[in-house]
Amino acid sequence: MDTLAALAASLWPGPAWVLGLAVAISFGAGVVRGFSGFGYSALVVAGLSPFVLPGPLVVAVLMLEVVASAGSVRQVLPDVHRGWHRSLLTGNLLFVPVGLAGLAWLDPAVVRVLLSALVLVGATSVRFTLGHRLAPTPGLRHLAGVSSGLLNGFAASGGIVAALLMTASGLHPRLLRATMISVLLWISAYALVWSGLAAWAGEPSLLGAQAVGWALLLWPTMALGMRMGSRAFVHARADRQAMLVLDTLIVVALGALVTAWVRLPAP
Repeated sequence: MDTLAALAASLWPGPAWVLGLAVAISFGAGVVRGFSGFGYSALVVAGLSPFVLPGPLVVAVLMLEVVASAGSVRQVLPDVHRGWHRSLLTGNLLFVPVGLAGLAWLDPAVVRVLLSALVLVGATSVRFTLGHRLAPTPGLRHLAGVSSGLLNGFAASGGIVAALLMTASGLHPRLLRATMISVLLWISAYALVWSGLAAWAGEPSLLGAQAVGWALLLWPTMALGMRMGSRAFVHARADRQAMLVLDTLIVVALGALVTAWVRLPAP
């Protein structure tokens, strides 16, 4: 019995309840990702960052976004909206490094609060923007690119901002889903390159053994959840798709923000 306990402790040095929470959140976030094309990273980071070191977790979900999108990007390419796709890629290429710098250098306790707050504000904004329309001008698309780039680097959650503005412009959920799947593939890979450069330059808090361990732990339940979510997408109404994703994000982000705030060290 002692040997089994020692083996379990070596595989998972943290509390057992955090392991259970991570698996459950990853599965639920995988369902959302398969259903909508985005939301996995935001849910996982918001749900787990109050309890674990945020940097490796963010890098791990970037890895998973690459794997998840690579498996389905070819199927959705005909539905990708070229204008939105180009603007989002450009903004992310310029501003992902800025977000990653903040993630690496800020105090982890402050990062936890900021991560949860950003996800909550983004999801709430999207939720209450549904039904309102903005003209899909180049300026709107560039704003989405810049904002999502900063948030992708800082929290691997730039899909929230992009979805906000694409939804507000009236883009059909099928096109939104396809565009996000493709964008997340390329931008997550790009962010991982910058994380590797940061580690090479002497900032190991992002890309390292912890990040790889998180990715291996979360991948099986993410894959199972995505398969279920993809099947549900085929039969669901477009308005219900958006509502389900956003309501889930709001609840998780609000709980994470309260938890992270309570856990802030006393001044």
